[in-house]
Amino acid sequence: MPSAFNTHNTNPLSQYPQAWERAGKIKLLVLDVDGVLTNGQVWIGADGKESLKAFDIQDGLGIKLLEQCNIPTAIITGRNSKMVLARCDELGIKQVHMGVENKALALKEVLKKLSLKASDCAVMGDDWPDLAMMKNAGLRIAPAQAHESVKEFAHFVTTHTGGNSAVREACDLILKAQNHFDELLSKARQ
Repeated sequence: MPSAFNTHNTNPLSQYPQAWERAGKIKLLVLDVDGVLTNGQVWIGADGKESLKAFDIQDGLGIKLLEQCNIPTAIITGRNSKMVLARCDELGIKQVHMGVENKALALKEVLKKLSLKASDCAVMGDDWPDLAMMKNAGLRIAPAQAHESVKEFAHFVTTHTGGNSAVREACDLILKAQNHFDELLSKARQ
């Protein structure tokens, strides 16, 4: 079935006009990990355990900038990883849910704890396990390399791939739509 999302241009005022308006209402960013915060590769060591994950520094700064504007980030992922816990601790992410089979249910718990509605959150995912979690989100975001069915479902598809500043691109969209970006950039230039 043809989709309006088959050509992925991230200018929210042209290709994804609904993304700009939706981003202006976001109070929480929810992220999957593999394929979103990382490039999706899983490195297995000789001991048969996951040995490495690479995270993008610009993604981390984007998350911290959102936090400065009182927009927290939550992590909901199907895998368990000490590396993810360490990165979340470093970034100050308090809502970390790992080893989750039902991501939609985990999201409901996060929203309840934070007294938010699904329409208050942006959810960024890259593959089928993320679709149910994305379903009722106010803003559905997919990184450039996401599975086609996820990109077609998204309100916004980044030009960057997961683990390569895709999250920063989503953070910048939210910051710009809520008129925080220029002020934060001005402070950074002082």
